[in-house]
Amino acid sequence: MAPVDVGIYLPQIGFDYAQIRDRAQAVEDLGLHSLWLFDHLYGPELPDRASFEGWTLATALLAQTTRLRVGQLVLSNTFRHPALLAKMATTLDVISDGRLELGIGSGSYPPEHARAGIPWGSFRERSAQLGESLEILTRAFAQPLTTFEGEHYAVRDLPNLPAPVQHPRPPIHIGGSGERFTLPLVARYADVWNCPTYALGDLAAKRAVLERECGAIGRDPADIRISLEAVLVLGRDRAALGDALALAERRFPGPGFGLHEGGFIGTPDEIVATLRGHIADGISFFIFFTHDRAEPETLRLLAEEVIPALR
Repeated sequence: MAPVDVGIYLPQIGFDYAQIRDRAQAVEDLGLHSLWLFDHLYGPELPDRASFEGWTLATALLAQTTRLRVGQLVLSNTFRHPALLAKMATTLDVISDGRLELGIGSGSYPPEHARAGIPWGSFRERSAQLGESLEILTRAFAQPLTTFEGEHYAVRDLPNLPAPVQHPRPPIHIGGSGERFTLPLVARYADVWNCPTYALGDLAAKRAVLERECGAIGRDPADIRISLEAVLVLGRDRAALGDALALAERRFPGPGFGLHEGGFIGTPDEIVATLRGHIADGISFFIFFTHDRAEPETLRLLAEEVIPALR
């Protein structure tokens, strides 16, 4: 069986730094794979709630841990020029001794762009920009000088030294399931495909598209891991699970979170059974945002009663 990794997604809204740092330390101490943040200028639909900038926060957490891997789901390509992002990512990979996970997408929340005066093009335009950024990033990670001329970005003899610690590069995560724009980018650039919960029902068809796109460029699709991001509602027993589910339904309402459509809801044994079904489908990386926003008790239950049963 391929290795199975479990990370924790912690949108950084409404926490002070000490709370986030303590949760990151708990994730590390319990042996979980990674901690994931969001990349927004403010919490979507929550402009009055305090939140930290995602890259700065990731840097601080990596500086204050020793084994934990940290990334964002996902960086908005609209926020940072790829020449700058390549340097930022390489620097953080070096100073963290190779613990950076690089999730990136085309952008997901138009209102913050309008408030900040950041251009927001069509999905086609943003996908094209993302593709050019990924080309610059992957070249900059692999070679000391990068030259690229595109429609949206151009760099000439751009140096990027020192090189990243991870070889051949920090893992690149790309999410989504669009067959015209997203999956071709996954095939060409991703180390990990983050499959959205809404695409699980079409997973076989989406994988066939991804395999076709990989075949067109001569890439082995087995080189691309599949990850899944979902809500986790975990209770030690039925009574605790009822309380946890009630909290999750208040915290994650509506179909956008996929709580009932694709969430993981159950006691440890039930979650193990659900995970094994997804593992049998080829998913080997799970990133959970928990019903209680990563309280240590739930993290411990996950680490001690669920994950060991998958090995």
